[in-house]
Amino acid sequence: MREEPGREPRAVNDARADREPHLTTGAERDLAVEHWLLSAAEDVRLARAQWQESGVALLRCSTLFGAVRVAGDVVHSAAGTSDPVEVSAFLTRMLEGGPVVFDRASRLYAVLVGPSVGRLREWATLRHADAEYVGRGRCLAVPPVTAKSPDGFRVYWSVPMSSPGELAPVDAVSRLLATGRHRMAPQERPGLE
Repeated sequence: MREEPGREPRAVNDARADREPHLTTGAERDLAVEHWLLSAAEDVRLARAQWQESGVALLRCSTLFGAVRVAGDVVHSAAGTSDPVEVSAFLTRMLEGGPVVFDRASRLYAVLVGPSVGRLREWATLRHADAEYVGRGRCLAVPPVTAKSPDGFRVYWSVPMSSPGELAPVDAVSRLLATGRHRMAPQERPGLE
C-alpha cells in the first residue's frame, strides 16, 4: 500500500473516526423506536396503516413491554395541574423519562413498563380502582412516535419514548400513584371506566 505524503495511514484515520462521537438525530431515534414498537404488532403493515388512518395502532403487550393505565385525575392530582405541557414535564421527572401515552377521550395515561411487572404482587393479585396493569394477552392503543403533543391527536405521547426498550421503572409508577392518591380527597378518587 502506497501512502500519500501528508496523509496518515488509513488505519489511523479509521481509529480516530471510531473515537469521534456519533450524534443521533431525532428522526433516527424516532425510527428506531418505531421499529421496536412495531415488533409488538401482530401485523406490521396493519399497524402502520392504523397509525396512518386512525392515529393509533393496537400493539400486543407481551415480552417487550406492559403498561400501567392510570386514571387522569390521579395523574393530574399528583402533578398539581391538568395542563398537558406541565403534566408532561412532571411525568418526565417523576417517571425518570419512562414513556407515557395519554388518551384524551378516556382520560387514561398508559405508562410503559417492563413485562415482568405483571408478576409483582402489587399488580398480579391486587385490584386498583384507579390503575391497572395491561400485560400478556392484551393490546394497548399506541400512537405513532411522531404524535408528541395533543395538537391534532386523540392519543399522543405525553412522555415520548427516548430510545428503543427504555421503559418506566415500576417503583416510579408506584410513587406516582401514591402521590396522586395522597393529594386527592377520598371522595374524589376515581375508578377506571
